[in-house]
Amino acid sequence: MVITRSGLVLGATAVTLSVIAVTSLGIHSQGQALFKESPKELIDEVWQVIHRQYVDGTFNQVDWQAVRRQYLNKSYTNRQEAYKSIREMLKLLDDPYTRFMDPAEFKNMQVDTSGKLTGIGIQIGLDEKTKKLTVIAPIEDTPAFRAGLLAKDIITKINGKSTEGMDTNQAVGLIRGEAGTKVTLTILRNGKAKDYIITRAEIEIHPVEFSQRQTPAGNVGYIRLKQFSANAAKEMQGAIKNLEQKKVVGYVLDLRNNPGGLLFSSVDIARMWMSKGTIVSTIDRRGEVDREVASGKSLTDKPLVVIVDKGSASASEILSGALQDNRRAVIVGTQTFGKGLVQSVRPLDDGSGLAVTIAKYHTPSGKDINKHGIDPDVKVEMTDKERQDLWLRERDKLGTPADKQFAKAVDILKQEITKKGTTTSAENK
Repeated sequence: MVITRSGLVLGATAVTLSVIAVTSLGIHSQGQALFKESPKELIDEVWQVIHRQYVDGTFNQVDWQAVRRQYLNKSYTNRQEAYKSIREMLKLLDDPYTRFMDPAEFKNMQVDTSGKLTGIGIQIGLDEKTKKLTVIAPIEDTPAFRAGLLAKDIITKINGKSTEGMDTNQAVGLIRGEAGTKVTLTILRNGKAKDYIITRAEIEIHPVEFSQRQTPAGNVGYIRLKQFSANAAKEMQGAIKNLEQKKVVGYVLDLRNNPGGLLFSSVDIARMWMSKGTIVSTIDRRGEVDREVASGKSLTDKPLVVIVDKGSASASEILSGALQDNRRAVIVGTQTFGKGLVQSVRPLDDGSGLAVTIAKYHTPSGKDINKHGIDPDVKVEMTDKERQDLWLRERDKLGTPADKQFAKAVDILKQEITKKGTTTSAENK
């Protein structure tokens, strides 16, 4: 999870497990001095943010005024006591995505301009139904990815310590560490537990990969979008322009294992494919709707097929939902992860941070995909073994006829190209 241009984030469960240099957090020394004098100032600051911004005006049936009185009537001698009370206070909301981060935790979820991370390369969250610590998705070409972790894996232990009742902040504190050191995750998958020993490393992420592919549909542009990071839109723009110059007849956009990221990145990329229509609607606790729409400046109108899977989350679901609802693309693959919440992430006066669920989002047709995800237009299932073989052991087959989801995408694309050609011919008569 990272801060966006507008302070809004997607994939509210997502925490990137890394240790990242931060150039500026907007921390004020005056605020730090104030905190040293009165830890209650920080507690009340957190309470006030929740009071003003939280998505549910009933605070999930909690008497929020009584909570304020309860925690401000306590005595605090140090910041750790205040941090503990803040976490207790937020836990009453029963929302694992609204959370407090101490200064070290807050730094660890920021991304600097270099895009370099030190960690194992997964995003995690608490499953809303089971409250289990769950892998949202491994980031491609990272230690966690190469070790074989998959979306929806349940992390039951970290270095032998049970994750029962553990929140994401605690998990990050145990998993993060210096490059070259190891961490052991016990993973529950399909009812079977297995230990994964993973070596932490420095990670540099380029969100977009692209190439032209000679297929039965013709010369096709294949684009892999791994994350919606700050530079994803710029790289996507470069990819489309490059492939347009090569006269591709259509596109396959691969969003598999893309855990999401920045709200503005998903909107900017949608505008590159859509000339008109709504992209996404966000709804706050007052029911006010903010719509993002196409700008009429798409880079191509050629046929498009999008591949998704259970590792496609948050911003991936906004993009695929927008393209699906506007009939701009055919969606192929399996049901996506199902994260439809928006958070505001802000620094607090002592250098700590607060993530608050402030809205939910709907696709253009009004679908609330939280806990459900996007249903593909054409379902192509893959077993966990097939996915592991493709993404880990036989990567050279990714985006080839041996990749059955890609193969189906090309088959659908060929049909779309034929239909568009027929329509264009009819219009020209």
